[in-house]
Amino acid sequence: MSVQSPAGPPVVPPEVASGAVRSAAEEEQTSRSGVVRKNGPLFWLTIALLTVIFIGPLLWMLGTAFKSENEARSVPLTWLPSSLNTTSFSTLFDSDDSPILLWLGNSLLAASLHALLVIVVCSLAGYALARLDFPGKRIMFGLIIGTLFLPGFIFLMPNFLTLNEIGWLDTVWALVVPGAAGAFGVFFMRQFFLGIPVEFEESARIDGAGPFRTFFSIILPNARPAVATLAVLSFLANWNDFIWPIYVLFSPERLTLPVGLSKLQGAYTINYPVIMAGACLAAFPVLIVYSLSQRYIIEGVASSGIKG
Repeated sequence: MSVQSPAGPPVVPPEVASGAVRSAAEEEQTSRSGVVRKNGPLFWLTIALLTVIFIGPLLWMLGTAFKSENEARSVPLTWLPSSLNTTSFSTLFDSDDSPILLWLGNSLLAASLHALLVIVVCSLAGYALARLDFPGKRIMFGLIIGTLFLPGFIFLMPNFLTLNEIGWLDTVWALVVPGAAGAFGVFFMRQFFLGIPVEFEESARIDGAGPFRTFFSIILPNARPAVATLAVLSFLANWNDFIWPIYVLFSPERLTLPVGLSKLQGAYTINYPVIMAGACLAAFPVLIVYSLSQRYIIEGVASSGIKG
């Protein structure tokens, strides 16, 4: 903004001039302090390096899946196959020892049921900790947060003995129920519920709605980004879990896809193209789920982080 003087150059107001000088000084200081400027060469070099780090293994997996077994073992290694060889995929689907579609179905069923159960349990618990008043609320929330600092391996044996007592070993419920009331899910939903205006609940109470109707009709629909984010994270965690299914699943027809793929390795040899073909099959549903829900994930994480 400038004011035209009757004679001479335009007069720039002092506050505008000081702001321009401050911006130039801050930019120069930022540049001198070594901070990466957006659209600068170092910025794009960093982006390119991160892209290679994250995309490189996926391209290597995809390229190896279409190689022959001899080409996958050849030295020096090559990134791209000389020809698109689909033998590894036909071997993967035609083998009687590896019911890959059955394992894929087991993983989809277990991950979907687990995500649904996590949403129900953690949303109810998070709502109670965010909005309801009851004795010991702060102590209970502190104990839940404290479990975040415990290593997950200490829960393996207690959960195994509990499932053995109730007869759920080697069933899908052994993959679905344990971990449904995770501390992260409760904390995540509580943070989001804190950001929903209290006036919504007060209006529902004036209309005669009880706590459960208020929760399911008013609160939960307004928490769609957080619900979608937690559902995706729970689905991916259960889908990629490898250690726990090894403990609780014994029958070959009940294995999940990650555990089943590990059975494809021989005692003395490894058919890398077949292993990589199975890895491509395992990654495909995950990429679809993330592509469909990435908008909700970003929105849910951003909204849950604004309230302490």
